[in-house]
Amino acid sequence: MSKKIVVSIIVIILMFVFLLININSKNELSAKFSGKDKTSMVPKYGKNPNYNYQLSLYDIYKTESADVVMLGNSITYSINWNELLGRDKIVNRGINSDIVEGFLNRIEYVIKLHPKLCFIMGGINDIYNDTPVDLNFQHYKKIIEILKENNITPIVQSTLYVSIKWHGYKDKNPEVRKLNELLYEYSKENEVDFIDLNLRLSRNGILIEKYTRDGVHLNAEGYKIWCKEVDNVLKKYGI
Repeated sequence: MSKKIVVSIIVIILMFVFLLININSKNELSAKFSGKDKTSMVPKYGKNPNYNYQLSLYDIYKTESADVVMLGNSITYSINWNELLGRDKIVNRGINSDIVEGFLNRIEYVIKLHPKLCFIMGGINDIYNDTPVDLNFQHYKKIIEILKENNITPIVQSTLYVSIKWHGYKDKNPEVRKLNELLYEYSKENEVDFIDLNLRLSRNGILIEKYTRDGVHLNAEGYKIWCKEVDNVLKKYGI
């Protein structure tokens, strides 16, 4: 076989390989911009299977109004607030594993109930998802502003520390402290009630063991303390 033929074969092979690479690249770009590569476009809260499930339930609930809405993650979700507080006009809008951006995205489910008060508590999942504290804080501020615009009084509750049982507590609790400092200062400047649950539930920036069942979620003793703090605010507003 002559050198000329060999060179021609090599050129044809290279052209074929280049064509395949080019087609593959175009397909990847097409998938990305046509929505086929959806996983990278879904926000963090949307990847939580509990999130869409709970929203689908909210859509079929017949409750049209409430005096109070408890907005949060699994720590809020895990208790029956009406039974805990001895009332019947409190709606629980906590979702397991939810983040503050998720609260913001579903704020319409609070507004449609026309509550007088909305208690907000979250942030720990955001911190463990490596969401920057400042971004977390910005989401909080938007929620507070939206509630005020709809004549709903926001009540900010401190993000709870985790105990030594919970992984990464040494690295994450300082971020919890930073978030709480931002929330406290903002609440003070904007005349928003701030409940510092950590004053009684934590010590030295760590959740006290006797108030938690696993290092992050509260047990009955922890909820009893939280209940008293919420009850004090409800009485302040005549609820």
